[in-house]
Amino acid sequence: QVQLVESGGALVQPGGSLRLSCSVSGATLSYYEIGWFRQAPGKEREAVACTSSSNGNATYVHSVKGRFTVSRDKLKHTSLLQMHSLKPEDTGVYYCAAGLDTACVEIEVLGVLSRGEQFQAWGRGTQVTVST
Repeated sequence: QVQLVESGGALVQPGGSLRLSCSVSGATLSYYEIGWFRQAPGKEREAVACTSSSNGNATYVHSVKGRFTVSRDKLKHTSLLQMHSLKPEDTGVYYCAAGLDTACVEIEVLGVLSRGEQFQAWGRGTQVTVST
C-alpha cells in the first residue's frame, strides 16, 4: 500500500521561498498521479498542483501559477513542491496525495474547488506559515 510523508514546512516571511517534499513508499511513484493540496485554518482543503503519472506534466491552480513548481524525482521516490514569492494567504497545512490514472484531471477541471476525491492515499501534512 502506498504511503506518503510530507516534509519541509516552516515559518517564512512574505516573499520568501520553501521547498516541500513528499516521500512515497510502498509502491512505484511512476504508477501514481501526485497531487498537492492545502488547508488553511477554518477553510476547506483546496488543490494546489498535480503531476501526471503518464508524462510528468504539471497542473497548477490559478493562485499559484508562476510561483510554485511541482516535480517528481523517480530515483528518490519523491515529489517536490517548490514555492516562491510566498504570501500570507499561502499559509496552511500542505498535503500530498496519490491517485491512479487520471486523478490530476480533477484538479485541471475543478481548480481550487478540487477536494481530492480521486486521490486514494494521503500524507499527514506539513505546516507552512507565511508571516512577518
